[in-house]
Amino acid sequence: MTFGGLRIAYDHRVLTPRPWTAQQSRWAAQLMAGAPPGGVLELCCGAGHIGLLATALTPEPARRHLVAVDINPAAMAFTVSNAQNAGLSPWVEVRHGDLTAVLGTEESFALIIADPPWVPEAETTRFPQDPLQAIDGGVDGLEVARRCLEVAQRHLAPDGALLLQLGTREQVAQLDPASYGLTPLEVRTGERGVLVDLRQARPA
Repeated sequence: MTFGGLRIAYDHRVLTPRPWTAQQSRWAAQLMAGAPPGGVLELCCGAGHIGLLATALTPEPARRHLVAVDINPAAMAFTVSNAQNAGLSPWVEVRHGDLTAVLGTEESFALIIADPPWVPEAETTRFPQDPLQAIDGGVDGLEVARRCLEVAQRHLAPDGALLLQLGTREQVAQLDPASYGLTPLEVRTGERGVLVDLRQARPA
């Protein structure tokens, strides 16, 4: 398929890239322009389309090193091949494993992109065509999203941003970012779902 101008390969083992999620790529590219020094981390990357498009949209002199993470080995293989096909391999590093276990203690990132599963467990049967691992967010739909906030709490550079995709504005409030030292700077409602720009909370 074509995703924002990139040819993206995938199959039934990963979530089909949603065209509307290109909004997250475009916003991420804009944030990169003003982000502090450092690389970009993509959590729950799937076929890699969101992070790869954000990288492609960033002019080459300003491109950041992208670390793409997913627990699904098929997702990792597709991210590697999609990066190669887009000519982006020099900027992309792929790490397979649990998102809280594949980062070094001292690693920090200027931008973190995350599109975690956010469908409540009891509602996943509404989407039989989607891989369960890619959509099941646990009892309240936010179990993986909370782990993304944990990663940001530990690895987001000062003045960096976490750009998180969820299902609804209500989920943003339910997530309680303040308990992770993060505060929403802006929330945008898209065609399906919402995007939230989270920053480190400033001391009062």
